[in-house]
Amino acid sequence: MDLPAPLAWLVDEAGTSPSPERFLADLGGHLLAAGLPLAGSALTLAAPHPIITQHTWLWRAETGAVTEALGFAGTALGQAGRDWLGDLGPICEETIGIAPGNSVLAWASIRPFSTSEAENLREIARFAAAPLAGLAARATLSTLLEAYLGRRSAARVQAGALSRNSGETIRAALLCADLRDFTALSEATEPSVVIAALDAWFDRVAGAVHAFGGEVLKFMGDGVLAIFPMSGTPKEACEAALRAATAIRAGMAHLDATRTSNGLPPLPFGVALHFGDMLWGNIGAADRLDFTAIGPAVNLVSRLEGLCKPLGHNILVSGSVAAETMMPLSALGDYELRGIVEPCAVFTPS
Repeated sequence: MDLPAPLAWLVDEAGTSPSPERFLADLGGHLLAAGLPLAGSALTLAAPHPIITQHTWLWRAETGAVTEALGFAGTALGQAGRDWLGDLGPICEETIGIAPGNSVLAWASIRPFSTSEAENLREIARFAAAPLAGLAARATLSTLLEAYLGRRSAARVQAGALSRNSGETIRAALLCADLRDFTALSEATEPSVVIAALDAWFDRVAGAVHAFGGEVLKFMGDGVLAIFPMSGTPKEACEAALRAATAIRAGMAHLDATRTSNGLPPLPFGVALHFGDMLWGNIGAADRLDFTAIGPAVNLVSRLEGLCKPLGHNILVSGSVAAETMMPLSALGDYELRGIVEPCAVFTPS
């Protein structure tokens, strides 16, 4: 059976599209070649994410460019596409596949669509269901992995890092953060209040880490381990980590002021920074893995964080970080760290 070129492409080739952007651009090109009077199109896929509920890709026929828009809770599925296409011309919109509410494909025309053109687009939407189901499944997997592992670690896992010998040694600034005396607070507080406090704390830490290009590797009880991989110079990674630590302190000062005004105790914390090599990859049992970081640098930053309380500072910096930054630091001396052979030079932001 001979199919029109756009339908044949959807059947034979669209399933290999590497991304929604590429799918949308290629489909638009085929529809233009078939004579449809398109000004643009939009593809929306629902996203199982705690903040972002949908991704919309917008294709402009005039330039072939594709841009992405994010939708958040409370936004109707496909609304970004409708708003954008509405400025280009009359719209034809179709819900895709057997799971309504999960994806939307829409087009704008340079003039009103004829009845036959609208019918052709409905047929396109039906044939698009199968390749879009594969794209949606891959996008869902990426979103879930990023939510639980972080962006860089998720990319490694998706690329096939699924065995215990798939780690690599990388250089990075490490950030270890922990709440002080939180065990005692949790034993004397309602669980819902404890969870709310932890979420507020983690929001401040993760928000600061992500803002300066880092990645949270692990939430451990009330602790956090994050990394700032060296993509340029050691100075860039170390100063990004220092700025994140300073932002955490500012965020916690605001949170503590809010808690105090509501009759709640402040949340004392400690943050430690170190720079060094670590093994980044899978550890665990043969059938249950954890993608994380291990090595002497991780041990040191964890031990250094434990000095925050006895030294009376909520940010401590190792000598390896201090050597790579021009940011003002005050030397606190050399300290023995449990399990670490050499004494560690310790600094704090001035």
